[in-house]
Amino acid sequence: MKALVFDKSGIENLKLKEIENPTLGPHDVLIRVEKSGVNPIDYFVVNYIPVKPMPHIPGAEIAGTVEKVGDHVKGINKGDKVIVYNRIFDGSCDLCLSGREMLCRNGGIMSVITNGGWSEYFAIPDKNVFKIPENMDWDLAASLPVAALTSYHAIKELEVSPNDIVVIFGASGNTGMFAVQLAKKFGAIVIAVSKKNWLKEFGADYVVGYNEVVEKVKEITEGKMANVVINSLGSSVWDKSLEVLGYNGKLALFGTLTGADVKINLSSIYSKHAKIIGTTGGSRRDLIELINLCRDCRVKVWKTYKLEEGAEALRQIMSENRDGRVMLQL
Repeated sequence: MKALVFDKSGIENLKLKEIENPTLGPHDVLIRVEKSGVNPIDYFVVNYIPVKPMPHIPGAEIAGTVEKVGDHVKGINKGDKVIVYNRIFDGSCDLCLSGREMLCRNGGIMSVITNGGWSEYFAIPDKNVFKIPENMDWDLAASLPVAALTSYHAIKELEVSPNDIVVIFGASGNTGMFAVQLAKKFGAIVIAVSKKNWLKEFGADYVVGYNEVVEKVKEITEGKMANVVINSLGSSVWDKSLEVLGYNGKLALFGTLTGADVKINLSSIYSKHAKIIGTTGGSRRDLIELINLCRDCRVKVWKTYKLEEGAEALRQIMSENRDGRVMLQL
């Protein structure tokens, strides 16, 4: 089969190669990969993160059609449309047993501690495979395991409620476009911080620019500010995230694309009785809920590349001109 492989860090080392088909264990599912979303994690896997095995296949966000199942697999059949839960977990540590497989003490991220799915075929344990509706399009399907799940889990952790004022930084990004839609599904009033007016079609009640966000949130809320703030970008919007957060508000962080180091004025946190929450990924239960909740979610796709164009797809994920998702068609 064909796969994108690199043997040392650097996009220039990512090459399309012919490799052996995956072997299938009794509890494994062989998937013919249809589509993958390109994520910043893929960029960092290829360029910077120590990974195994080497040579390595990247690709964290996978959707496809079942080609074959192991002898002990039940409930999944050839021809099923499926997505892959991208966390490797043992199922027996205290965190797994509490339903937080994404924090497994002996696990990690698929495509980091294992090969990813940028290949024609991909084998994965059946516990990581989830069926999706037949009428769900591949762009949405491929976006659920990482982009949408990250936002959904954060919104659950934030306990977003009807009429909450939710401010979303990075609203037009991979996770942001889903944070907008899902917060709206939870009944929130959504303020998307972005230059992209198409976010109103995705459910945003207001779209405001970064330079005016503090004044606009103050105006919209009559000075009360936000109940909930989602920062998917990192340090570049840290100060503004705290500025727009109201009393007893909650701030969630799950991305450091613009940097991870910040200065903290402790009085700006305790004086507001603020709660700062770090989140990452989501659980399998979250993913099952998301598949049902997000049947009508939308994906704005900027560009779609073929498998052999994977290196260029990775370059474009970091483009300042990117306007929506970058997808890989396998």
